[in-house]
Amino acid sequence: MAEPMIHQSAIVDAGAVIGAGARVWHFAHVMPGASIGAGTIVGQNCYIDRDVNIGARCKIQNNVSVYAGVTLEDEVFCGPSMVFTNVINPRAFIERKSEFKPTLVKRGATIGANATIVCGVTIGQYAMIGAGAVVTCDVPDYALMLGVPARRAAWVSRAGHTLPSSLVCPQTGERYRIEAGLLVFAGK
Repeated sequence: MAEPMIHQSAIVDAGAVIGAGARVWHFAHVMPGASIGAGTIVGQNCYIDRDVNIGARCKIQNNVSVYAGVTLEDEVFCGPSMVFTNVINPRAFIERKSEFKPTLVKRGATIGANATIVCGVTIGQYAMIGAGAVVTCDVPDYALMLGVPARRAAWVSRAGHTLPSSLVCPQTGERYRIEAGLLVFAGK
């Protein structure tokens, strides 16, 4: 895979690790200790905090800040201007860096434009968070979450399609089933 591409206006601090083929675009800032996986794209005006781990082949669109405590597994999509938080009860006059709550976004999940992810949650594999949604609790694998606060509106396939009652992806033919109230992949 190719060397990483870092735009001349981007700042990548010493100690940051940028994987092969990754691209870091205009005015982005990657702090020391951050790790960005191979083939990941960091859009314009993004901020990647200290010691953040971002997996391979992620897409972080413009104006996204990935703060300390957030982990993105492989192939996560972060839509334009979506927001991660890292403290439940911030105050400008009280230092709470020791109270950061970890947030995990699992493989293949999508977070829509302008969505907000309140810290301390886990977003399951291939889940889809709708544009503008506010996520305040854990999200199951394959869940489509909409609204404020976000609630599960449907199930989606790995390809990102809302599943019909047959639980068969209309694009790929992959099959799913419900186990203990949760959607699981059942194969082709």
